[in-house]
Amino acid sequence: MTQSTFQRQTSTYTQQIIAGVIGGLAGGIVFGVLMATMGMLPMVAMLVGSNSAGVGFIVHMVISAIIGASFGVIFGRMSSGYGPGLGWGLLYGLIWWVLGPLLIMPTLMGMGPQFGNAFATSNLMSLVGHLLYGGVAGLVYVWWTHR
Repeated sequence: MTQSTFQRQTSTYTQQIIAGVIGGLAGGIVFGVLMATMGMLPMVAMLVGSNSAGVGFIVHMVISAIIGASFGVIFGRMSSGYGPGLGWGLLYGLIWWVLGPLLIMPTLMGMGPQFGNAFATSNLMSLVGHLLYGGVAGLVYVWWTHR
C-alpha cells in the first residue's frame, strides 16, 4: 500500500467518523426530546450515579455521538444516498434498541437482560425513539457527506 493510498483511506475513515458523529448528535437530539417527554433521562443519568435529567441528556448525547461514529465506520460506504442511509440507519436503530435498553443498560444496573419485557409500553416507546435516532442519524450522515 502506498502512502497516498493510506492517506486516502485514513481520510475516508476520518470523514466517515465525523459524519457519523454529526448524524449521531442530530439523532440524539431528536431522541433526547422524546426521552425528556417520557421522563427517561434520569434513568440514563443513573449510569453515572446521578438522577438529574440534565446529566442524563449529556450522557445520552455522548452515547449518541459514539454510536453515530460507529455507524459511519460500519455503514458509511453502504449509505451512498438518502434511501440507503435511512434504511441502514433504521436497522442500526433497531440493533441499538436490542443492545441498549434490553441488554446493556439493565445489565449495568444489575437487573439483567430484559428481552422478556421487549414489548412493554415503555420499551415500545424506546423502540420508536431508537428508530427515530437511527433514521435521523442515517439521513444526516448522507447529507453531511454530500454537502
